[in-house]
Amino acid sequence: MQRLGINKGKYFGEGIDISRLLDQMEHIGEDYGWKSEVFFRTASYRLVAMTRRVTNPQKRIYISTGIHGDEPAGPLAVLQLVQENRWPDNVEIWLCPCLNPTGFPLNSRENIHGLDLNRQYLNPEAEETAAHIAWLEKQPDFDICLCLHEDWESEGFYIYELNPDNQPSFAKSMISRVEEVCPIDMSPTIEGRPASNGIIRPSMDPRSRPQWPESFYLLTCKTRHSYTVEAPSDFQLITRVAALVAAVRAVTDPMTT
Repeated sequence: MQRLGINKGKYFGEGIDISRLLDQMEHIGEDYGWKSEVFFRTASYRLVAMTRRVTNPQKRIYISTGIHGDEPAGPLAVLQLVQENRWPDNVEIWLCPCLNPTGFPLNSRENIHGLDLNRQYLNPEAEETAAHIAWLEKQPDFDICLCLHEDWESEGFYIYELNPDNQPSFAKSMISRVEEVCPIDMSPTIEGRPASNGIIRPSMDPRSRPQWPESFYLLTCKTRHSYTVEAPSDFQLITRVAALVAAVRAVTDPMTT
């Protein structure tokens, strides 16, 4: 499987109609018992959260994506996951399918005001991030958080794991699942950080990052176990979507009763 070689200095791949995708996802989710909530709205966009509640939940999982408008595989992956409806009966899901709706029409990492929303979670300037934090504060703690991303420069799929309590890790099983559908980035250094077999375990000291990504906020306030998964944007979109779906399935499938 070869890289496309089209991303030179930025992402130049396919875009998506994010408003249409969100409408479709909410409609399908309603058929399967999901509850949708608009937690922020302007004249031009809305921020939506979807929840799947169960009786006597054993685990709570949070999934987010679409925080960068040049990463279409994430929203498409969660649409596929909602469509397939293969969730464990004993697990509740909180899903934010698009955190940057103004970035997608621009095919831009940043929002319409030029802000990288994944650097906003310590001192938020962006209204989207402030609204997202306000919504998160009202939710219960999560057992596992999954943030779905893409990297236009990457040689293959890779993972950031934040697991300070050394809970049983899903990282290796994610890699095993994903490598069936997508190349893994086996570089010893990825994004300037040491990596092993596609897995990065970065510093978890909040003081090490003056601009917090979503995962740092989640680790500080909502969970003790978080994964940021990165599909390689210079491969076919169908491959990237399959990689992200496989990564989520590596976490949820073992929980099926």
